[in-house]
Amino acid sequence: MHWITIMLGLLLASAAYAGDGPLSWGDQGDGTYKNPVLKSDFSDPDLIRVGSDFYLIASDFHYVGMQVLHSRDLVNWQIIAQVFDKLTMDPKYDQMRGYGEGTWAPSIRYHDGQFYIFVCTPYDGLFMWHATNPAGPWSATVTVRKVPMWEDPCPFWDDDGQAYLVHSHKGAGPLYLHRMSADGTTLLDDGKLIYQGKNSEGPKMYKRHGYYYISLPEGGVATGGQVVLRSRNIYGPYERRQVLPDGSPHQGGMVELDNGQGWFISFKSTGFLGRVDYLNPVTWGADDWPVFGDNGKSVTQWKKPDVGAVYPIQRPQVSDEFDAEQLGLQWQWNHNPLPDKWSLTARPGWLRLAASPADSLALARNTLTQKIWDDSGVVDVKMDASAVGEGGRAGFTFVSGSTFDWVGVTRENGALRFTWEGGDGPAAPAVVYLRGTYDGANATLWYSAEGMTYADTGVKATLKFLKWKGARVGMFSYGPDGAADFDYFHYQYSTRK
Repeated sequence: MHWITIMLGLLLASAAYAGDGPLSWGDQGDGTYKNPVLKSDFSDPDLIRVGSDFYLIASDFHYVGMQVLHSRDLVNWQIIAQVFDKLTMDPKYDQMRGYGEGTWAPSIRYHDGQFYIFVCTPYDGLFMWHATNPAGPWSATVTVRKVPMWEDPCPFWDDDGQAYLVHSHKGAGPLYLHRMSADGTTLLDDGKLIYQGKNSEGPKMYKRHGYYYISLPEGGVATGGQVVLRSRNIYGPYERRQVLPDGSPHQGGMVELDNGQGWFISFKSTGFLGRVDYLNPVTWGADDWPVFGDNGKSVTQWKKPDVGAVYPIQRPQVSDEFDAEQLGLQWQWNHNPLPDKWSLTARPGWLRLAASPADSLALARNTLTQKIWDDSGVVDVKMDASAVGEGGRAGFTFVSGSTFDWVGVTRENGALRFTWEGGDGPAAPAVVYLRGTYDGANATLWYSAEGMTYADTGVKATLKFLKWKGARVGMFSYGPDGAADFDYFHYQYSTRK
């Protein structure tokens, strides 16, 4: 094994990202922002405004939690809640058989003092959660209809109080509109086809100046653009206008400020990072058609929304010292966790991941993940492996769909040894230091016995967008018995010089 020396302090000092200063994206600190505003995999975003607050949600598929983000200016965001702690729709989410399924494109709306989130899973049905406070608690999962092959639902309450739900079909099929009970729990009919387009999905319904508008993407996840439909009758017929060309950021949510400014957050596919979020202005012409971006083109840099105040640069948390009573909201389990197999209290200041039997990391319960940010980064993990059981394995991993590139320790014949996918190294002490670095899609895994001198495993991982999600970082522990304790997870992104 070829050893190289990397001093932790020098590595961190080289990071371009330190705290909440301006980066090459997001808030520039001068009254402007650069796209994207969220350079991470917040795919299929939806957006609402309630007073002076903005809330954003995204699809998370087989990852558990569905994060709710909050902003006061549409540029700087923080995670304030997770909607659920278990995918209850089918046993496959306990059995690690739901890769690429789970929560597809969701919608969030506010009506009559309640926040609502609607989502379809591709084979399980249409589901809803509600809350009086978007920071939670959220209700238990409400099954609105058990039906396969629906996708991308959006509720709408008309001026007379009648509720509706519009959705597409799996495979970007036509749009259907249903009447719905006012509390969002029941569909009142089997729906009516209202629009047949080309790869029509992700519909979001609005009403303005007597027109019903449906904003939706057409043309595919990687290559599509944004379309707006409108009609004086909610059932149509609908006029159509393309508002962002193919290849632009598309599929997202739109809001209007009290001062008349309109804004649209949507995603753009960007390889291993997944689908990152762009903010574009929306203006309205005298003909009551919206104009997205800069005369129909997505903006690169633009003046921040005029929300009446200047807010500090903020981004969602990534690092964790595991000294809080709850897991940080950045964390999401791969499939459903085993609640009795992890703890923040068994050893205060540490996260304990107890092992459960699995044939591979793709089938291991209690694998904890979070989204990757930006084009380069470094993650450092300190782990106490003294309680890892015979045949057990624990460590750090890069995740691409159901593919895992990892470094950690294994106990064999009573002894701990550094190990990784496809190879192993020297004997390991009880406390080890693990590192993952990435520059673009190229990732490398490292290990150390004392946290100063790191060895390269030789693993040259390629991070990928798979199972509809961007690559991730995470921690794991599995095997016949035992546990691993994690002292910290330090993550710095934007480390490219």
